[in-house]
Amino acid sequence: MGNRLSKIVTRTGDDGTTGLADGSRIAKDSERIQILGTVDELNSQLGLLLTEFLSADIRETLLKIQNDLFDLGGTLAYPPVLFTEEKLARLDAAIAQYNANLPPLKEFILPGGTRAAALCHVARTIARRAEREFVLLMHVEVAPQNGLPYLNRLSDLLFVLSRVINHTANQTETYWQKS
Repeated sequence: MGNRLSKIVTRTGDDGTTGLADGSRIAKDSERIQILGTVDELNSQLGLLLTEFLSADIRETLLKIQNDLFDLGGTLAYPPVLFTEEKLARLDAAIAQYNANLPPLKEFILPGGTRAAALCHVARTIARRAEREFVLLMHVEVAPQNGLPYLNRLSDLLFVLSRVINHTANQTETYWQKS
């Protein structure tokens, strides 16, 4: 791979705009840039989660998701590019696989448990914010196909993974108690 980013400081964003991959410039507070930033934040949160001790299969799943999120960011930065349905199918399969061995939920659980599970819950909430921002983008322009369902399934998977991480560590879940 050649030098893809040979110049980091360009000063072109000093006027409050940023460049898309097609060379066009848009405001840094636009819906498209908001969701791009949240997808990047989510990817960074997953990077933080990956610093924790995790099983090899969860680690592999999260690394694939990080690559998917980078692809989603690319489709957002270079509209309109398709975000493949294959990525969505992979999440559906992972949800089914990881959820299969968990005890059924009889009550809401509070985020927490092990540090890794808590970090996974934080990633889940960022994914939910990304969903909301994606919907806002859809109100004003064309958004990548399959992006919204992917973020929705990803937040579900992160919830399931937080439970798996706690279950594997023999950490009991803390149930919500109605006041």
